[in-house]
Amino acid sequence: MPTASPSGEVPARSKRADAQRNRQTLLDAAAAVFVTSGVDAPIREIAARAGVGMGTIYRHFPTRADLVVAVYRRQVEACAEAGPSLLAAADSPFAALRQWVDLFVDFLVTKHGLANALQSDSSGFEALHTYFLDRLVPVCTQLLDAAAGAGEIGPGTHAYELMRGIGNLCIGRDSDPRYDPRRLVELLLRGLRTPPSS
Repeated sequence: MPTASPSGEVPARSKRADAQRNRQTLLDAAAAVFVTSGVDAPIREIAARAGVGMGTIYRHFPTRADLVVAVYRRQVEACAEAGPSLLAAADSPFAALRQWVDLFVDFLVTKHGLANALQSDSSGFEALHTYFLDRLVPVCTQLLDAAAGAGEIGPGTHAYELMRGIGNLCIGRDSDPRYDPRRLVELLLRGLRTPPSS
């Protein structure tokens, strides 16, 4: 527990740490709610999941767009950081690629509705899209290059094309419960595999 000063105030560094923890808790709660209810979910639902009052959310994120952008950026970073970790830990580069694609699909599901939430700031959306590409295309390229280098996939698959294809397969998941994009993404990944030599 932080030690109070003679005046009874908690040191600023401890307050900053508490604020950062609160912010992370809010982002975790918002990400989970966005997956199940979309980015238009009531703020009170996010507050309840995080175990905080709505005022706490608005102190950290004055508008819904601020919250959506923060969740988006955090998940981009998590996806970017996961690539090298998966590559180091997985049984093969292709296994790492498959695991990373699973994370990417999760991210795309959470991203659903972002454009509508940011309608009032199209330049902000464009900046986020550029950020998304700048952070994730190199990670996907690294995974593809490693899998090609190991002979698990053929050369020449471009990260941007693969990511765009996966993104297109994820469209419509929310509006049609009969459609599971993961099944088609799995078929796409199988199509990348190099046939075993006879």
